[in-house]
Amino acid sequence: MIDGSDVRPLEHGVDRLFVDRWSPRAMSGEAVSHGELMRLFGAARWAPSAGNLQPWRMLFARRETPEWPLFFDLLNPGNQPWCVNAAVLVVFISQTMNLDSGRAIRTHSYDTGAAWENFALQGTISGLIVHGMQGFNYDQARQTLQVPDNFAIEAMAAVGRPGRLDDLSESLRAREAPSLRRPLNETVIEGAYKA
Repeated sequence: MIDGSDVRPLEHGVDRLFVDRWSPRAMSGEAVSHGELMRLFGAARWAPSAGNLQPWRMLFARRETPEWPLFFDLLNPGNQPWCVNAAVLVVFISQTMNLDSGRAIRTHSYDTGAAWENFALQGTISGLIVHGMQGFNYDQARQTLQVPDNFAIEAMAAVGRPGRLDDLSESLRAREAPSLRRPLNETVIEGAYKA
């Protein structure tokens, strides 16, 4: 597996962990143990949360279980060929309303994104592949996974062990490298927004 820092520059004193995290698709099909998976969920648990509401929920299926087809069938056709070798599929959802106060949780997506990032970074630390995606049927996910109306469906992730590049299609092999990012001067603005 290619380290992100082999391709991405280390700048501004950023820890190597952040540039090493990327989203490969080549997975081996080997199982990820319950303990390894709980380590990722445990890292997500400690994400910052506005008001400590912790609006995130994570629904998952392991490949060797009866729940797997429910999750796998949600994937867009472009993601199914490589996700077939994932060990786990996870759907991240977030609670949009505080049921105690009846008020909207304005930061539900923000907080759940923080939980996802902890999950993904722990995967990198653990030597696992964690690939987030939006390429699945959100409406079908709500129905199939019985997600209540007061939850937003945020994203899906595939988790697995590193696999062989040769097991991917030619078009996916060509994309199997860490992507670069915009320079900071294109995303960081001091003061009011400037186009």
